[in-house]
Parts: sequence; C-alpha cells; structure tokens
Amino acid sequence: MYQIIVLDLDGTLTNSNKEISPATKDALIEIQQNGKKVVLASGRPPCGILPLADELRLDTYGGYILSFNGARIIDCSTNEVIYNRTLPPETAEYVFRVVEKYKDQGADIIGYANDYFISGLQITEYSKKEALINKKPIRSVIDFPAHVTAPNNKFLITGAPALIQTIKEELFKIYRSALNIYCSEPYFLEVMPKNVDKANSLQKLLSSLGLTSDRMICCGDGFNDISMIEYAGLGVAMANAQPDVIEKADFITKSNDEDGILYVINHFMRE
Repeated sequence: MYQIIVLDLDGTLTNSNKEISPATKDALIEIQQNGKKVVLASGRPPCGILPLADELRLDTYGGYILSFNGARIIDCSTNEVIYNRTLPPETAEYVFRVVEKYKDQGADIIGYANDYFISGLQITEYSKKEALINKKPIRSVIDFPAHVTAPNNKFLITGAPALIQTIKEELFKIYRSALNIYCSEPYFLEVMPKNVDKANSLQKLLSSLGLTSDRMICCGDGFNDISMIEYAGLGVAMANAQPDVIEKADFITKSNDEDGILYVINHFMRE
C-alpha cells in the first residue's frame, strides 16, 4: 500500500484558479488522518507553498514541503529545514552575463529575497506570473549580481518559449557540469545547484522516514516533475501534463480542473 503522496502544485494540485478544490482538500486531510504522508514539491519558494501546506494541515499531520525544485526541504510540523542546497556565490555573475545578452529579446532573470523577488533585467509578463503565483512583490534592480547577496537556492530565467530554448542551450553548453539547468514551464528556465531535482531530494526524505520509493506516489504535469515521476513507485501524470511527462508516467489521471488528484487518491490510497 502506498504510504506517501508527493504533489506538484501548479497544474497538478491546484486548478486553473490556483486553488485546491474542496473535495481534493478533504481527501488529502482524510488520508493524513489515516497515517499517510503528504509532500508538496514545487519550484516555488517556501513562501509560495506554505499557504497551501497550511490549508492541508501539513503542520498537524507531519507533512513536508520541497521548495525550489527540491533544493530546500522543510518539516512542516517543526518548521525545521532538513535539507538545503544553494548556488555557488559566483553563479549570479556568470549566469547574468549570459542572460543579459538577450534583454532586448525579452529575457529576465529572477532571484529571491526574503520578502520580494529581484528582477535583474526587466519585469516581463512571465516575471509577473512568477510573482503573482507566489503572491510576492517583484522589484527591478540595476546591478543584479550586486543585489543577490544572500545564498539563493535557484535563479529563474523568464521569456517567450523559443527564447528560453536558446538561452537554455547556451547555458547548458557552458555550465552543464556545474549546474542543473532545465525548464519547469516552456517560459521558465530553472538554474539550480548541481544534482538537485525533485527525485534527488525525495530520496533523501524517504531515507529519513525509513520508506522506499515503491511506497510513494508522485504526481505532476511539468518538465521538472519527470525525475520524481520516474523515481516513484507510481508515477502519475495529469491529463493536462506536457507530452514528455505523460510519456514517462505509469498512470494518467484526470486534469487539474477535474480533481485529478482526488481520482488518484480514490484509486490508490483509500484502504
């Protein structure tokens, strides 16, 4: 029997209004009351995940959040950070210089401060989307590397999908041995510490819980969910998932606007 369910947020747990449906919320609380664990795993920073964790009462039932695509793991019952990987300090300068060349084509680079997001080039529609999802203000700065002084778990590059692919190819060519570089959405390019992704962090979490991956369900819709979908005992893609995600999944559930997570719970987690 599966003991733990890991959920991506946008396009997976939440519907198109960025909300958890009442039926899905009730089901997730019920399975926690029956001893199952719920983990929220997202590219969002902690501030963008904690409101949903509170809604699902993960603090009461000992759930976890994996933020920044797994670079930081937080135990919701204690607020303890049990895993944290940050980018090398020089990353801001190196990556910014590459992305800066594409400013006139609409590129931006985002860093994360405690209370706001830092836009290094220009606040685009895609940068605004990241700020809106996480309900944090975004501020434009002149010298991005000078403003990114605190350790960052990731940088986010935003732009039109075709532009993002161009930047991805250039960064990957230069930094593939030093950084993890991949898309979470066609318009979001994640720059992460090397060997950090959702699967890697879940492996560390499962080890601390004394569980193995065959007891785990992972559900997602985006490119950054592929690693955990492949790692899970049951890898689930939403009906609205990217084609590459669907191809890797063991099971295809309904869409995020059709209570796809509730469908998974009913089929695999109710005793």
